[in-house]
Amino acid sequence: MSTTVAKQLPWWLSPTMVGVGFAAFVVYATWVIFLGAHYEYKNYLSPFYSPLILIPNFPLSPAILVTWIPLGFRATCYYYRKAYYRSFFWDPPACAIGELRGERYNGETKFPFILQNIHRYFFYGAIFIWIVLAVDTVKAFLFDGHLGMGLGSLIFLINIVLLGLYTFSCHSWRHLIGGNIDCFSCSRATKMRHGIWERVSVLNQNHMLWAWTSLFSVSLTDVYVRLLAMGIIPADLRFF
Repeated sequence: MSTTVAKQLPWWLSPTMVGVGFAAFVVYATWVIFLGAHYEYKNYLSPFYSPLILIPNFPLSPAILVTWIPLGFRATCYYYRKAYYRSFFWDPPACAIGELRGERYNGETKFPFILQNIHRYFFYGAIFIWIVLAVDTVKAFLFDGHLGMGLGSLIFLINIVLLGLYTFSCHSWRHLIGGNIDCFSCSRATKMRHGIWERVSVLNQNHMLWAWTSLFSVSLTDVYVRLLAMGIIPADLRFF
């Protein structure tokens, strides 16, 4: 979208669209997480349920045991915070619109918003989840012990790539790579870290894009597995 066209759009359109997108995902994710069924089809496992932890006599859906990590990571993400502050709290609703609360604004220094500072710790958990999902992606290419490829395999592959781009374009990862260094050129190790930091910074420029595309890909992966498990799609499309 060109700058001229963007200037002609009403300021409330962007936060409204983001709010609708967020609300749709929250409703769908809540239904999926608490449903506790139709999350697995042969070698395909819904990313909402991975890693699959089955506890005997556990009364709730197994997804509850794992989804708090990626959901916490996204809820405290710097981009998502800006997006849902504007869309749901209108705080502020747009760059050119002033704070609705005036001088009462405390930023993220008061409860519960001060809890946003634990984002860096959710990031460590998100790396673990990403590794588990990467293993699931490998399994999505294995059929009865043999290498193969179905439509689900490609969906899993696209999902893990987008999740990787989102996770490793994170501001916390960028700070972890390039932070706490006074001199980037003082040693070979710091020069190497600077090179990695520059590459992460390139990914970070499109963090919003990866945030939305990975949100869509996670949902799409779950939908495909769910439709197969429910028999709505009779069989996975196999290429070989």
